[in-house]
Amino acid sequence: MTFTGCFVALVTPFTDDGKLNEAGLRSNIDYLIDQGVAGIVPCGTTGESATLSWEEHNRVVDIAVEQAAGRVLVIAGAGSNNTSESIAAAAHAKEKGADAILCITPYYNKPTQEGLFQHYKAIATEVDIPIVVYNVPGRTGVNLSADTLHRLTQFNSIAAVKEASGDLEQVSEIHRLCADRIAILSGEDALTLPMLSLGARGSISVVGNVVPDKLSAMIRQYREGNCDRALAIHEELLPICRAMFIETNPIPVKTTMNYLGLHAGPLRLPLVAMSDDNKRKLLDVLSQAGLKPSS
Repeated sequence: MTFTGCFVALVTPFTDDGKLNEAGLRSNIDYLIDQGVAGIVPCGTTGESATLSWEEHNRVVDIAVEQAAGRVLVIAGAGSNNTSESIAAAAHAKEKGADAILCITPYYNKPTQEGLFQHYKAIATEVDIPIVVYNVPGRTGVNLSADTLHRLTQFNSIAAVKEASGDLEQVSEIHRLCADRIAILSGEDALTLPMLSLGARGSISVVGNVVPDKLSAMIRQYREGNCDRALAIHEELLPICRAMFIETNPIPVKTTMNYLGLHAGPLRLPLVAMSDDNKRKLLDVLSQAGLKPSS
Protein backbone atom coordinates (compact mmCIF):
# COMPACT_ATOMS: atom_id res chain seq x y z
CA MET A 1 0.00 0.00 0.00
CA THR A 2 1.40 3.38 -1.02
CA PHE A 3 0.64 6.42 1.13
CA THR A 4 1.53 9.02 -1.49
CA GLY A 5 -0.33 12.13 -2.61
CA CYS A 6 -3.21 14.16 -1.25
CA PHE A 7 -5.48 12.48 1.28
CA VAL A 8 -8.41 14.65 2.33
CA ALA A 9 -9.57 14.91 5.94
CA LEU A 10 -13.31 14.78 5.32
CA VAL A 11 -15.76 17.09 7.03
CA THR A 12 -18.83 15.37 8.43
CA PRO A 13 -21.79 17.13 6.82
CA PHE A 14 -24.84 17.66 9.01
CA THR A 15 -28.41 18.59 8.16
CA ASP A 16 -29.91 21.78 9.52
CA ASP A 17 -31.35 19.82 12.45
CA GLY A 18 -27.89 18.43 13.31
CA LYS A 19 -28.19 14.91 11.92
CA LEU A 20 -25.71 13.15 9.67
CA ASN A 21 -26.20 14.17 6.04
CA GLU A 22 -25.47 10.86 4.38
CA ALA A 23 -26.31 12.00 0.85
CA GLY A 24 -24.07 15.04 1.26
CA LEU A 25 -21.20 12.90 2.50
CA ARG A 26 -21.50 10.62 -0.51
CA SER A 27 -21.60 13.60 -2.85
CA ASN A 28 -18.47 15.12 -1.27
CA ILE A 29 -16.60 11.82 -1.62
CA ASP A 30 -17.48 11.53 -5.30
CA TYR A 31 -16.39 15.13 -5.88
CA LEU A 32 -13.00 14.57 -4.25
CA ILE A 33 -12.38 11.36 -6.18
CA ASP A 34 -13.31 13.11 -9.43
CA GLN A 35 -10.75 15.80 -8.55
CA GLY A 36 -7.97 13.23 -8.34
CA VAL A 37 -7.22 12.80 -4.63
CA ALA A 38 -5.29 9.75 -3.46
CA GLY A 39 -7.59 8.98 -0.56
CA ILE A 40 -10.12 10.13 2.00
CA VAL A 41 -9.96 10.24 5.78
CA PRO A 42 -13.33 10.11 7.55
CA CYS A 43 -13.77 10.73 11.28
CA GLY A 44 -10.68 12.78 12.00
CA THR A 45 -10.51 16.16 13.70
CA THR A 46 -11.91 17.87 10.59
CA GLY A 47 -14.82 15.43 10.72
CA GLU A 48 -15.74 16.60 14.24
CA SER A 49 -15.08 13.11 15.53
CA ALA A 50 -15.11 14.35 19.12
CA THR A 51 -18.83 15.11 18.83
CA LEU A 52 -19.88 11.98 16.94
CA SER A 53 -21.44 9.12 18.81
CA TRP A 54 -19.72 5.80 18.14
CA GLU A 55 -22.80 4.75 16.16
CA GLU A 56 -22.43 7.84 13.96
CA HIS A 57 -18.67 7.38 13.75
CA ASN A 58 -19.02 3.84 12.48
CA ARG A 59 -21.75 4.87 10.04
CA VAL A 60 -19.51 7.57 8.52
CA VAL A 61 -16.73 5.00 8.08
CA ASP A 62 -19.17 2.55 6.49
CA ILE A 63 -20.39 5.19 4.02
CA ALA A 64 -16.85 6.24 3.13
CA VAL A 65 -15.75 2.69 2.36
CA GLU A 66 -18.93 1.94 0.42
CA GLN A 67 -18.86 5.15 -1.62
CA ALA A 68 -15.14 5.02 -2.38
CA ALA A 69 -15.68 1.48 -3.67
CA GLY A 70 -11.97 0.85 -4.05
CA ARG A 71 -11.36 3.91 -6.23
CA VAL A 72 -9.13 5.56 -3.60
CA LEU A 73 -7.71 4.58 -0.23
CA VAL A 74 -9.89 5.03 2.86
CA ILE A 75 -8.01 5.82 6.08
CA ALA A 76 -10.65 5.57 8.78
CA GLY A 77 -10.35 7.61 11.95
CA ALA A 78 -9.97 5.29 14.95
CA GLY A 79 -8.60 7.60 17.59
CA SER A 80 -9.53 7.84 21.26
CA ASN A 81 -7.91 8.62 24.58
CA ASN A 82 -9.17 5.19 25.63
CA THR A 83 -7.01 2.45 24.10
CA SER A 84 -9.77 -0.14 24.16
CA GLU A 85 -12.06 2.22 22.22
CA SER A 86 -9.36 2.72 19.59
CA ILE A 87 -9.00 -1.04 19.27
CA ALA A 88 -12.76 -1.42 18.81
CA ALA A 89 -12.84 1.35 16.17
CA ALA A 90 -9.89 -0.22 14.38
CA ALA A 91 -11.63 -3.61 14.38
CA HIS A 92 -14.77 -2.06 12.91
CA ALA A 93 -12.77 -0.30 10.19
CA LYS A 94 -11.01 -3.53 9.25
CA GLU A 95 -14.27 -5.49 9.19
CA LYS A 96 -15.89 -2.95 6.88
CA GLY A 97 -12.97 -2.87 4.46
CA ALA A 98 -11.08 0.32 5.27
CA ASP A 99 -7.54 0.33 3.91
CA ALA A 100 -5.97 1.79 7.05
CA ILE A 101 -6.78 3.68 10.22
CA LEU A 102 -5.77 7.11 11.48
CA CYS A 103 -5.01 6.94 15.18
CA ILE A 104 -4.38 10.14 17.11
CA THR A 105 -2.18 10.20 20.20
CA PRO A 106 -4.40 10.00 23.30
CA TYR A 107 -5.56 13.46 24.29
CA TYR A 108 -6.14 14.93 27.76
CA ASN A 109 -4.52 11.92 29.51
CA LYS A 110 -1.06 13.27 28.57
CA PRO A 111 0.66 9.86 28.52
CA THR A 112 4.42 9.52 28.73
CA GLN A 113 6.42 8.36 25.72
CA GLU A 114 6.25 4.84 27.14
CA GLY A 115 2.49 5.18 27.46
CA LEU A 116 2.25 6.30 23.83
CA PHE A 117 4.36 3.33 22.76
CA GLN A 118 2.18 0.89 24.69
CA HIS A 119 -1.01 2.47 23.28
CA TYR A 120 0.06 1.91 19.68
CA LYS A 121 1.58 -1.47 20.46
CA ALA A 122 -1.79 -2.63 21.84
CA ILE A 123 -3.63 -1.53 18.70
CA ALA A 124 -0.99 -2.97 16.37
CA THR A 125 -1.06 -6.35 18.08
CA GLU A 126 -4.84 -6.57 18.42
CA VAL A 127 -5.97 -5.53 14.94
CA ASP A 128 -4.19 -6.38 11.69
CA ILE A 129 -4.66 -3.16 9.73
CA PRO A 130 -2.17 -0.51 8.60
CA ILE A 131 -1.96 2.32 11.14
CA VAL A 132 -1.32 5.98 10.39
CA VAL A 133 -0.12 7.50 13.65
CA TYR A 134 -1.41 11.05 14.13
CA ASN A 135 0.78 13.50 16.03
CA VAL A 136 -0.86 16.87 16.69
CA PRO A 137 0.38 18.19 20.05
CA GLY A 138 -1.54 21.46 19.70
CA ARG A 139 -4.75 19.44 20.02
CA THR A 140 -3.68 16.65 22.35
CA GLY A 141 -1.22 18.22 24.77
CA VAL A 142 1.46 15.60 24.09
CA ASN A 143 4.11 15.23 21.39
CA LEU A 144 5.06 11.84 19.98
CA SER A 145 8.84 11.97 19.72
CA ALA A 146 10.82 10.76 16.73
CA ASP A 147 12.51 8.22 19.00
CA THR A 148 9.17 6.74 20.08
CA LEU A 149 7.96 6.58 16.50
CA HIS A 150 11.20 4.85 15.60
CA ARG A 151 10.53 2.25 18.32
CA LEU A 152 7.08 1.68 16.85
CA THR A 153 8.48 0.75 13.44
CA GLN A 154 9.19 -2.71 14.85
CA PHE A 155 5.47 -3.36 14.24
CA ASN A 156 4.79 -3.90 10.56
CA SER A 157 1.35 -2.35 10.76
CA ILE A 158 2.75 1.08 11.75
CA ALA A 159 2.68 2.30 8.17
CA ALA A 160 2.70 6.10 8.27
CA VAL A 161 2.60 9.19 10.43
CA LYS A 162 0.47 12.26 10.01
CA GLU A 163 2.89 14.80 11.45
CA ALA A 164 1.29 18.06 12.60
CA SER A 165 3.68 19.27 15.26
CA GLY A 166 4.78 22.16 13.06
CA ASP A 167 8.38 21.27 13.92
CA LEU A 168 10.35 20.76 10.72
CA GLU A 169 13.39 19.62 12.67
CA GLN A 170 11.28 16.82 14.15
CA VAL A 171 10.08 15.89 10.66
CA SER A 172 13.69 15.68 9.52
CA GLU A 173 14.61 13.53 12.52
CA ILE A 174 11.70 11.17 11.83
CA HIS A 175 12.96 10.64 8.31
CA ARG A 176 16.55 10.25 9.48
CA LEU A 177 15.57 7.54 11.97
CA CYS A 178 12.79 5.79 10.10
CA ALA A 179 13.74 6.40 6.45
CA ASP A 180 11.28 4.52 4.24
CA ARG A 181 9.95 2.20 6.93
CA ILE A 182 7.01 4.56 7.36
CA ALA A 183 5.46 7.20 5.14
CA ILE A 184 5.50 10.76 6.45
CA LEU A 185 2.35 12.74 5.65
CA SER A 186 2.00 16.44 6.32
CA GLY A 187 -0.72 17.34 8.78
CA GLU A 188 -0.35 21.09 8.23
CA ASP A 189 -1.28 22.39 4.80
CA ALA A 190 1.00 25.42 4.92
CA LEU A 191 3.99 23.14 5.59
CA THR A 192 3.30 20.42 3.05
CA LEU A 193 5.83 21.64 0.50
CA PRO A 194 8.74 22.05 2.94
CA MET A 195 7.85 18.68 4.46
CA LEU A 196 8.06 17.09 1.01
CA SER A 197 11.63 18.36 0.83
CA LEU A 198 12.33 16.56 4.12
CA GLY A 199 11.04 13.21 2.93
CA ALA A 200 7.25 13.43 3.27
CA ARG A 201 5.24 11.64 0.60
CA GLY A 202 2.04 13.66 0.75
CA SER A 203 -0.50 15.13 3.11
CA ILE A 204 -3.69 14.55 5.02
CA SER A 205 -5.27 17.85 4.21
CA VAL A 206 -7.99 20.21 5.39
CA VAL A 207 -7.70 22.59 2.45
CA GLY A 208 -8.01 19.59 0.15
CA ASN A 209 -11.75 19.77 0.76
CA VAL A 210 -11.72 23.10 -1.09
CA VAL A 211 -8.95 22.85 -3.71
CA PRO A 212 -8.24 19.11 -4.04
CA ASP A 213 -7.02 19.39 -7.62
CA LYS A 214 -4.44 22.07 -6.90
CA LEU A 215 -3.09 20.42 -3.77
CA SER A 216 -2.80 17.11 -5.58
CA ALA A 217 -1.01 18.88 -8.42
CA MET A 218 1.47 20.53 -6.06
CA ILE A 219 2.46 17.20 -4.53
CA ARG A 220 2.67 15.54 -7.92
CA GLN A 221 4.77 18.32 -9.41
CA TYR A 222 7.24 18.17 -6.54
CA ARG A 223 7.56 14.40 -6.68
CA GLU A 224 8.13 14.58 -10.44
CA GLY A 225 11.00 17.03 -9.90
CA ASN A 226 9.18 20.17 -11.01
CA CYS A 227 10.09 22.08 -7.87
CA ASP A 228 9.54 25.58 -9.28
CA ARG A 229 6.02 24.65 -10.39
CA ALA A 230 5.30 23.10 -6.99
CA LEU A 231 6.52 26.27 -5.27
CA ALA A 232 4.27 28.41 -7.44
CA ILE A 233 1.22 26.33 -6.48
CA HIS A 234 2.26 26.42 -2.81
CA GLU A 235 2.43 30.20 -2.87
CA GLU A 236 -0.93 30.38 -4.64
CA LEU A 237 -2.52 28.18 -1.96
CA LEU A 238 -0.78 29.69 1.07
CA PRO A 239 -3.38 32.43 1.78
CA ILE A 240 -6.15 29.80 1.61
CA CYS A 241 -4.21 27.47 3.93
CA ARG A 242 -3.84 30.28 6.45
CA ALA A 243 -7.50 31.24 6.17
CA MET A 244 -8.58 27.68 7.00
CA PHE A 245 -7.16 28.19 10.49
CA ILE A 246 -8.19 31.72 11.43
CA GLU A 247 -10.64 30.00 13.77
CA THR A 248 -10.65 26.45 15.12
CA ASN A 249 -10.73 23.74 12.46
CA PRO A 250 -13.21 22.80 10.99
CA ILE A 251 -15.08 26.10 11.42
CA PRO A 252 -13.42 27.88 8.45
CA VAL A 253 -13.46 24.91 6.07
CA LYS A 254 -17.12 24.18 6.75
CA THR A 255 -17.91 27.88 6.25
CA THR A 256 -16.01 27.79 2.96
CA MET A 257 -17.71 24.63 1.75
CA ASN A 258 -21.16 26.00 2.53
CA TYR A 259 -20.24 29.18 0.63
CA LEU A 260 -19.03 27.21 -2.39
CA GLY A 261 -22.11 25.01 -2.47
CA LEU A 262 -20.45 21.86 -1.18
CA HIS A 263 -22.05 19.81 1.60
CA ALA A 264 -21.00 20.81 5.12
CA GLY A 265 -23.94 22.22 7.06
CA PRO A 266 -23.72 23.43 10.64
CA LEU A 267 -21.16 22.70 13.31
CA ARG A 268 -21.83 20.83 16.52
CA LEU A 269 -21.39 22.42 19.90
CA PRO A 270 -19.05 23.36 21.45
CA LEU A 271 -17.98 24.68 18.03
CA VAL A 272 -20.05 27.58 16.74
CA ALA A 273 -20.42 29.57 13.53
CA MET A 274 -17.53 31.80 12.49
CA SER A 275 -17.53 35.38 13.76
CA ASP A 276 -18.70 37.98 11.25
CA ASP A 277 -15.30 39.70 11.19
CA ASN A 278 -13.40 36.50 10.46
CA LYS A 279 -15.98 35.41 7.91
CA ARG A 280 -15.41 38.65 6.00
CA LYS A 281 -11.66 37.98 6.05
CA LEU A 282 -12.22 34.43 4.86
CA LEU A 283 -14.51 35.42 2.01
CA ASP A 284 -12.02 38.09 0.93
CA VAL A 285 -9.28 35.45 0.67
CA LEU A 286 -11.59 33.15 -1.29
CA SER A 287 -12.52 36.00 -3.64
CA GLN A 288 -8.89 36.88 -4.28
CA ALA A 289 -8.22 33.21 -5.02
CA GLY A 290 -11.07 33.14 -7.53
CA LEU A 291 -13.14 30.70 -5.45
CA LYS A 292 -16.85 31.39 -5.65
CA PRO A 293 -20.11 29.46 -5.71
CA SER A 294 -20.65 27.53 -8.90
CA SER A 295 -23.39 28.97 -11.09
